[in-house]
Amino acid sequence: MKRLMYSGTGLLVLLLAFVAFNMASNVLLPGARLDLTEQKLFTISDGTREILTELEEPITLYFFFSDRASKDMVILRNYARRVEELLQEYERVADGKIKLQIIDPQPFSEAEDRAAEFGLQAIPLPQSGEKLYFGLAGTNPLAEREVIPFFSLEQEGLLEYELSRLINSLSQAEKPQIGLLSGLPMSGGTNPMTGQASAPWVALEQVRQLFSIQNLEHDMDQVPEDVDVLLLVHPKAMTETALNAVDQFVLRGGKLLAFIDPLAESDQSREAMMEGMADGKASDLSPLLKNWGVDFNPERVVLDARLGMSVGRGEGQLPARHIGWLEVEPEQLNNEDTVTAPLSLVTVATAGALKHVEGAQTTFTPLLSSTANSALVASSAFSGMEDPEVLLDGFEADDQIYHFAARIQGPATSAYPEGLEGIESDVQSADNINVMVVADTDLLTDRMWVQVQDFFGQRVPQPWADNGGLLINALDNLSGSEALISVRSRGNFSRPFTVVEDLQRAAERRYRASEQRLQRQLAETEQQLAQLQQGQDPTQMLEMTAEQELAVQRFLDEKLQIRKQLRDVRFQLNADIERLGTWLKVINIALVPALLTLGVLIWWVVARIRRRRSV
Repeated sequence: MKRLMYSGTGLLVLLLAFVAFNMASNVLLPGARLDLTEQKLFTISDGTREILTELEEPITLYFFFSDRASKDMVILRNYARRVEELLQEYERVADGKIKLQIIDPQPFSEAEDRAAEFGLQAIPLPQSGEKLYFGLAGTNPLAEREVIPFFSLEQEGLLEYELSRLINSLSQAEKPQIGLLSGLPMSGGTNPMTGQASAPWVALEQVRQLFSIQNLEHDMDQVPEDVDVLLLVHPKAMTETALNAVDQFVLRGGKLLAFIDPLAESDQSREAMMEGMADGKASDLSPLLKNWGVDFNPERVVLDARLGMSVGRGEGQLPARHIGWLEVEPEQLNNEDTVTAPLSLVTVATAGALKHVEGAQTTFTPLLSSTANSALVASSAFSGMEDPEVLLDGFEADDQIYHFAARIQGPATSAYPEGLEGIESDVQSADNINVMVVADTDLLTDRMWVQVQDFFGQRVPQPWADNGGLLINALDNLSGSEALISVRSRGNFSRPFTVVEDLQRAAERRYRASEQRLQRQLAETEQQLAQLQQGQDPTQMLEMTAEQELAVQRFLDEKLQIRKQLRDVRFQLNADIERLGTWLKVINIALVPALLTLGVLIWWVVARIRRRRSV
């Protein structure tokens, strides 16, 4: 037997057995896989299983993929295979409640007409002249439809969420009602500064996919009874009558999600556009917040030197560190709350601070927080600011942790116990209110969390932060549906290189110090030149004196020296990163095989010793 194993015939037999095993596994176990990703991105989540097992009425899914037209598109075909296998897994777990039909829409066929009827996106192929379909449509017994027009490769990380969202929408008899009151142009419109039309915010479009939205007025006298969750975004123009309506809604057991802001940068109202009116972009919910045990100063913004974002400053310049625009990382997210636990990155811009009032009866649960390397500044500090790094000048952390978002629960009383003129307060108190407050509205704008690309006329969002997930999770949680929260958290494939980011931040700090020194020297030289030119004949301004030439030459020499120092800083940054990359290559290429080899040797030695002892 041993001779056979070491002979050429034995190796050939092993090779044939390996090929046969792979062929048999592809036929018998077409969907089998071993998922080694940290987030189990290729395994159906518990949230999806919950949605599928709780289906009461059957749902029919129509998966359209142009198999013949895509014969030369290897990457797309692999993705289509993954979509098909995932849909088949959905069908299996649903235990008869999902019927899957896989359709290859041939040109000029009834199947192609059906795809067009569903509104699927057809991509023209210039070489063959055919149309490529790669989408999904679903129907329920009520003839309601939900579609995914085209499965974009860029959104592969959100595949399970999109499929589960579609099925969840079809399974609901009625979508939860969201009462929206917004002081920001979330629905799009015309930008008063540029005069150009703007598209609806992606965050609002995603809310529309899962909920029914009812727009409310800033002077409403009551919240409609069919509203499940009240969503307030920058409610700075609310009348006292409307505030009383919100107060009564919450005390009756209604759920509230409020986004307020000390400085809403996306506020385009006439008051906000007035020069020097920083307070014109602030919103608050006073006196409701105070009555619920929350303190909020609408004139103070949180700075955090640890979480500051890197923002561009134009071509040819290094990025600037903006400590008013913050990247809230997992360490600053509440990992015990179902709304924030699945998230990995939330960005905020000129956000305010929420604080629990001492002695309040309500429970204050922080959701998003700063680090201790933070401080509060007046919102007026941002008026006319051109370079965000001026915020670093003289910055001193006060070692306090500030909270950007919080959940408020517990007993509460009415902020208007005597009612208003002509309006009585029917409810005076509640044993338990359920309110979520976020002290920033800019996190909902597209620029803070998503990049939108045009794909053959279709807007394809590519999120790089979880801001949209925060909004959807909060609404899901408050409306009583939590199944999609765990699914949505699995949508991010990116893994940040935190060590590399720390190296970049350290180098940027060194660069900034050198840059400031150069700017100071430049200002001093220009002042010296101005002093030398005082009293000189204007007709001789183009001629330089010996002192001027000496001063300019000295400045040029200093400038060249500092530029050399800046190059050294950049070189050191790249050297540190390349050194880290080299170690990673050593670990992946040499260390792992070495450990495996060592393990085999140890196993061989142990086995040999046991055989000798047995003899």
